Amino acid sequence: MSDPVVTESQVLDALRVVMDPDLHRDIVSLNFIRNMKIDGGTVSFDVNLTTPACPVKDRLREQSRQAVLARVPGVKDVRVNMTAEVRRPPAPETTRIKGVKNIVAVGSGKGGVGKSTVAANLAVSLAGSGARVGLLDADIYGPSIPIMMRSQDEPEVRGQVIEPVVAHGTKLMSMGYLSGEMPLIWRGPMAHKALQQSLLGVNWGDLDYLVVDLPPGTGDVHLTLVQTAPVTGAVIVSTPQDLGLRISMKTLRMFQQTKVPVMGIIENMSYYVCPHCGGRDEIFGHGGAKLASESLGVPFLGEIPLDPAIRKHADSGTPVILAEPESASARAFRDIAGRLAQQISIQAFKSIPLTIVEE
Repeated sequence: MSDPVVTESQVLDALRVVMDPDLHRDIVSLNFIRNMKIDGGTVSFDVNLTTPACPVKDRLREQSRQAVLARVPGVKDVRVNMTAEVRRPPAPETTRIKGVKNIVAVGSGKGGVGKSTVAANLAVSLAGSGARVGLLDADIYGPSIPIMMRSQDEPEVRGQVIEPVVAHGTKLMSMGYLSGEMPLIWRGPMAHKALQQSLLGVNWGDLDYLVVDLPPGTGDVHLTLVQTAPVTGAVIVSTPQDLGLRISMKTLRMFQQTKVPVMGIIENMSYYVCPHCGGRDEIFGHGGAKLASESLGVPFLGEIPLDPAIRKHADSGTPVILAEPESASARAFRDIAGRLAQQISIQAFKSIPLTIVEE
């Protein structure tokens, strides 16, 4: 007796049991299934996710494979290829930066909490996953990205457009490249024009994510950003101590008042592990950011240890996620980048209607 004929509709029906854990819909109605091929008892297809940084892609691959094997008679082999296509949230085309799908603002209430270090490592982590990433240093008066992301190149001006620097797989722009060691003694309107030029006058090309490292606090630069381009969401960086948290909450509320979704809170300098004895010390306290996120109904993206290696590699121009990829700090940054990518995907899909797949 010959094996039953496998059809595409049977495979799609089987895959409807596989749910995206963040979007809470099945991967068929989300239109994730692409390039299906059926050759006798062998079925192959792509699962096109919303970000290459998806932390559950291995789980979805295996669930998809098992669903087809178990639910479709005649299938002997299932080959699942995981791909990704970052979506952009709804916004008027006239307000977008050409080629940039998502703008992510990284802010803090006060200086010294490691905001720029977090922004640099998140950008490099997203780029390492396969995404196209840019990093804009919007701290006009205290730019630090040129040091943390050291490159031999400098921005080039071609006509009216600035070509960004590329370092560690990430496109970069900062006033630090243009001002050098000289301080920028500017009033608000000049900072406003500088940020607009960095956003609109730079050839960013096609980017999945543009990470914007904001100056601490709330002020002209923050307002310029949200008024110039649609910001997908904001990330708040804080230390665990009450003082840092209270001031950071002002930045969070500023984003809420300007209608920018808050993607989550990150607790930096969360704890210290002694490299000699392995003992853990919570120098600035611990868990305050997570409690704040729970009380505010905002996602908690994770905690980063107080690690001397982070500082050392930032000073040398190579983020710790590249310099020591297997360290606890690097793993923390990768996990947080994955959770951030999840939140961006959720934001992008909020207003996308259910897809009906024809039988």
